Amino acid sequence: MRRSVAVCAVLVVVAACSGGDDGAPGAGSAASTPATTTPSTTTGASTTTVPPAPTELLRPVLAEDAAGLTDQLVAAERAVRDPATASDDVPGWAHLQQAAYRELGLTPEWDGPVFARVPADLQDTVRLNLQARRELRQLVTTVRDTVPAWQIVDPPPAEELLAAYRAAEAEFGVPWEYLAAVNLVESAMGRIRGTSEAGARGPMQFLPETWAAYGEGDIDDPADAIRAAARYLAHNGAAAGDLPGALYAYNHSDHYVAGISAIARVLEADEAAFRGYYNWQVYYVTTSGDVWLPVGYEATEPVPVADYLAAHPQ
Repeated sequence: MRRSVAVCAVLVVVAACSGGDDGAPGAGSAASTPATTTPSTTTGASTTTVPPAPTELLRPVLAEDAAGLTDQLVAAERAVRDPATASDDVPGWAHLQQAAYRELGLTPEWDGPVFARVPADLQDTVRLNLQARRELRQLVTTVRDTVPAWQIVDPPPAEELLAAYRAAEAEFGVPWEYLAAVNLVESAMGRIRGTSEAGARGPMQFLPETWAAYGEGDIDDPADAIRAAARYLAHNGAAAGDLPGALYAYNHSDHYVAGISAIARVLEADEAAFRGYYNWQVYYVTTSGDVWLPVGYEATEPVPVADYLAAHPQ
């Protein structure tokens, strides 16, 4: 179908080029930072505008050992699923959850002590999320020294996305969990507004010619894009039960198929996991490491990552 704009941003971006989460014991949860002006910076002969800093969440502070990081992850997993967790606190816990998975995904040597510490009821969840993180990270083949020409916005309300997934499932027979997983990996639930190098765009990342064949309405509209993705997946075998084949048609990578399927299996086991995924942030893999792009980030051209981090240390 096409290479996504986001398969580097959430888990890896969950997908546009990486992933993210925030909140929990000792970690930054919802907190305000003062508004800042948008400085200009000169690089060589050209002048670029550095996007604004985060205005709400803070980047989580992670434990530096396997035991501490596992405890943070378990606390976050519990909190995002607990209906008693205040809605204002969920984004912070979800950011911590995501950040912990991103870190643990890069430290497979910790798997032994991690799984020895994870409670039995969360073993499958943790294993699947780590699988997704590691599979999707394989899609990042080019690491740049710039942050992208994207806009990061608030996603549609969770209930609207769930309604769109379920409506598309009812119409085309594609399980809603897979549609949610694709939406997460492709655009962080619609947070990323930008066009891929191949020209794909929208919450489900369609090339214009593919949209012309399978889409109706507005390529940037979440419900229209989700419906088109379901139609495309159904056409490629999902409705007949060949979900791996349909996902491979969507993105020609076994890593993509495995990553999406792992996320969908977490949702199949516990719909409450959606509360965490819905609040995952956008991270972009750069030569300076994973850079968090918060809601409010906007760049009309790529910006040197060194300039962005100098203006907005993380």
